[in-house]
Amino acid sequence: MTSPTDRAPRARTPMRPETALTAAGGAAPRRAPGRGPRRAGQGGRTPWLYLAPALVVLGGLLVYPIYQLGLISFLEYTQAQVSGGQPTTFQGFGNYATLFRDGQFWQVLLATVLFAAACVVTTLGLGCALAVLLTRVRALPRLALMLAALGAWATPAITGSTVFVFLFDPDYGPVNRVFGLGDFSWTYGRYSAFTLVLLEVVWCSFPFVMVTVYAGIKAIPGEVLEAASLDGASQWRIWRSVTAPMLRPILVVVTIQSIIWDFKVFTQIYVMTNGGGIAGQNLVLNVYAYQKAFASSQYSLGSAIGVVMLLILLAVTLVYLRLLRRRGEEL
Repeated sequence: MTSPTDRAPRARTPMRPETALTAAGGAAPRRAPGRGPRRAGQGGRTPWLYLAPALVVLGGLLVYPIYQLGLISFLEYTQAQVSGGQPTTFQGFGNYATLFRDGQFWQVLLATVLFAAACVVTTLGLGCALAVLLTRVRALPRLALMLAALGAWATPAITGSTVFVFLFDPDYGPVNRVFGLGDFSWTYGRYSAFTLVLLEVVWCSFPFVMVTVYAGIKAIPGEVLEAASLDGASQWRIWRSVTAPMLRPILVVVTIQSIIWDFKVFTQIYVMTNGGGIAGQNLVLNVYAYQKAFASSQYSLGSAIGVVMLLILLAVTLVYLRLLRRRGEEL
């Protein structure tokens, strides 16, 4: 037997109008304009509209000069072509072949890579160490250190280079007198001259790393560092296992920026070693390109060196970012 409740008609849930029309084979009514969720990517053009003025300026300041640099590197472009005495001819990769057959180019390239690597490592080490120090000193010493660092950062490269040349002068410089070095000339030897330039480059560059890393450390929750300290971790272990991993996106930025800055050093080398040192022993790629383009009037070779530098910096940056992405790091 069936119970009365089994025989009772079941209440039907009313169907929505669009569902009923769809079930009957009709088309569902369209949503009114401006209602309902936005489709994916509907507002994707808005950020680009805000960025358009800056992109136009950057295009004029970067894209067109790079285009001209690459174009000249494929031409025969010397003083004769500049003055109009001879026509400009297309050389293809001839300038690059000439450059790569030059033994001095490879020597300068190796010196540039080693010098830039030493500058980057020293700058990052000093900047990170001073950033940690800023978090542990009182307000007044912190303010004094910040002002001194920002003063070094704001100093023009040519001014800082001239000051360093005076400080390390063999006759009148106070450094040789304080350390009892007599008339030792820092700019005479190849390695001593590179060391002197490295000190000036680091002096101008470490404030950027220090301020950026200090801001990143202050953004880390204090509970995390306190918990690591309570667990008995040393300061070095806290930095290596807690602080540095959380600062990795910031460290990526300052590392890439330091590589770009230190690889294309020009002013410090040109001023402090008087154009590249004795017999060109302190040449780097930027100074080497300047000598080829303006001292020898081989503008096409100078442009080819500039293109090679650009490609090297792009390759280093892309490889560095790719390695981080393979490790699953958030950038």
